[in-house]
Amino acid sequence: MSHPSPLPKTLGADLRALRRTRGLTLQQLADRLGRSVGWLSQVERDLSDPSITDLRHLADALQVSVSTLARHEATVGPEAGRIVRHGTRRPIGSRMTGLVEELLSPDLTDDFEMVHSTFEPHSEIGETVTRPTQELGYLVSGKLVLTIGGARFTIHPGDSFRIRGEPFRWENPFDEAAVAIWVIAPPVY
Repeated sequence: MSHPSPLPKTLGADLRALRRTRGLTLQQLADRLGRSVGWLSQVERDLSDPSITDLRHLADALQVSVSTLARHEATVGPEAGRIVRHGTRRPIGSRMTGLVEELLSPDLTDDFEMVHSTFEPHSEIGETVTRPTQELGYLVSGKLVLTIGGARFTIHPGDSFRIRGEPFRWENPFDEAAVAIWVIAPPVY
């Protein structure tokens, strides 16, 4: 019988960062979860490990995937909090739209997050997104069509772009995947 991978050592810090980014107090999140503030505080300080069910409820309340919180190879030694190896990136978001995202940042505790995004061929986002963020992106490979604030652009390898709280959409109508590196501030995942 396989066991889920261990929870990241940074789970508490990541939960705290996500809660704060969403403007929630400990009390508000605890109320959403039907748990005590004391329990949530212990989880955020890595003094208590949530069950898998608790993790699902936390992910739902914070509007992230369970994999964002659960699947993470904890780095040890001098690399901890500094280095993210290729095979240890945390998947974030969801693949429902043909977008595969991995967290390049060591955790979610910085003022920004860095994301590796792969847009599968012939995929597009389901709806226009508007976030209270500033986002910078760099297209590594493939081509991507972005609509930012109503203006439509085709982005090619080596191009970069910025989105400042504007409505945006993406689509990859092409036959090859597009790969981009995104920096998002403040973190949304």
